Amino acid sequence: MSHSTLLLIAAAGVATLLLLILRAKVQPFVALVVVSIGVALAAGVPAADLVKTIEEGMGSTLGHIATIIALGAMIGRIIELSGGAASFAHSLIDRFGSQRTPLALTVAGFVLGIPVFFEVGLIILMPIAYGVARASRKPLLVYALPMGAAMLTVHAFLPPHPGAVAVTQAIGADQGLVLLLGIPVTAVVVLLGYLISRRMTRREYPMDPAVYAEVYGEEPAAPEASSAPSVPAADDGHGTAVLTKPAQTTTTDPALRPPSFGMVLALIVTPILLILAGTLGQNLLAEGSTFRAVLTVLGAPMVALLIDVALCAWLLGARRGWDRTHIANVMGSALPSVTMVILVAGAGGVFGKVLVASGIGDAIADVLDRTGLPALFLAFLTALALRAAQGSTTVALITTAGILTPLLQRADLSTGQLSLVALAMGAGGLAVSHINDAGYWMFTKLAGLDVASGLRTWTVLTTTMGVIGFGLTAALWPLV
Repeated sequence: MSHSTLLLIAAAGVATLLLLILRAKVQPFVALVVVSIGVALAAGVPAADLVKTIEEGMGSTLGHIATIIALGAMIGRIIELSGGAASFAHSLIDRFGSQRTPLALTVAGFVLGIPVFFEVGLIILMPIAYGVARASRKPLLVYALPMGAAMLTVHAFLPPHPGAVAVTQAIGADQGLVLLLGIPVTAVVVLLGYLISRRMTRREYPMDPAVYAEVYGEEPAAPEASSAPSVPAADDGHGTAVLTKPAQTTTTDPALRPPSFGMVLALIVTPILLILAGTLGQNLLAEGSTFRAVLTVLGAPMVALLIDVALCAWLLGARRGWDRTHIANVMGSALPSVTMVILVAGAGGVFGKVLVASGIGDAIADVLDRTGLPALFLAFLTALALRAAQGSTTVALITTAGILTPLLQRADLSTGQLSLVALAMGAGGLAVSHINDAGYWMFTKLAGLDVASGLRTWTVLTTTMGVIGFGLTAALWPLV
């Protein structure tokens, strides 16, 4: 089959995928599987090999990322339900002081965004932003905009978030190097995003009356009547109470103090440090040494996260009054919310496998090669275009990896360069969060913004931060 025909099939497949997700409102997992089957048959994959191709694509993808995503979700869930996330945010506000509260919440969004999914992070931190805005009588957007953008940035760039994990596995990058390069890149993007948001929020934007009444009303709204997310049990979400640490948590013993700032921070960075130690050990220590072997095992992402789950269960659970059944239930409660994410990632792996098995991947690689554009720019541009078209960061990143993997294999890039390509895809996945993105609607509804104000603030800020992220990866390219 000619390259032109294969490219037409690929274009038709992507267009069908977008139509199924956007117009027909088909669940992305189902849409990806259906399109993968259609593309495979149209491109000439033998019917006898179709099921095998799908199984190989699903298995090779989920074999690497399913455990990582599930364990990461468990860590975030334990930190959330133990009261650690709210305690951590309050501690940062205390340390930064009232004048720097927006920066404190931005840092909280960045740090908590590593183990906690974006949507969950918004639900945890937005009530604190509500209370601070009420106490200071400043616009809610001053606090909410940089905080939300920080969490979305981490979601797009860093493991153990599903898009980043799937991309790293698909293109053959090293997860430790992605973290080693990605954490400082993400931190700079978040800091610059905070500075940009300060200028954006100098003017006030129209605010939904119901949200305005919830944030600034004279009388506290009844929790069951509130349209805003509920506040942790220790806070009522009003007045200056949010400026101090909560006295209670969601543990079984309400008399227990909330987790300390240092404990929560240590639990968040432990798997990161283990993964980085494993990567450094493999690159710096002599092959065959016992210490290198130990670091390699401890630094395997699955092992590092498993160790951290055990530490979280003990330090935030068992030591603070949770029995074994409650710990098991909390860990189990993390799984339903990530099940569909895992399946979408697996379906993205099926799509990528079909592109390779059908020869479409090589045809796309030929076309992209002839453009003369650097692989880094193509990764960013493709992810950005797919993100803008269908809304989901995870789907955009997984699809981009499937499309570009054959080209990246031809380019013979180093592991460090592949890690930067993964980050460039993350930058594209961060940008252009607009009306087809569930995260856009979640943020704007919680912040009380109308569509026009959301586009002028949230969309502009996330796009600017995505471009900045790509610029930083491009600046690092000659150094790896």
